[in-house]
Amino acid sequence: MTECVECGADVTLHDNAEVGEILDCTTCGAELELVERNPPVLQRAPELEEDWGE
Repeated sequence: MTECVECGADVTLHDNAEVGEILDCTTCGAELELVERNPPVLQRAPELEEDWGE
């Protein structure tokens, strides 16, 4: 378990969570990326940008 960087709520990680996985905060709905597994570190997930066919 770790803390949401947006609202501070507890975010539960499942046992097989991998670095780079996107998780949702059930309290505020923020999309978070797991950047370190041990100890668990979350950061706000990057926004996906349109490539407009490029």
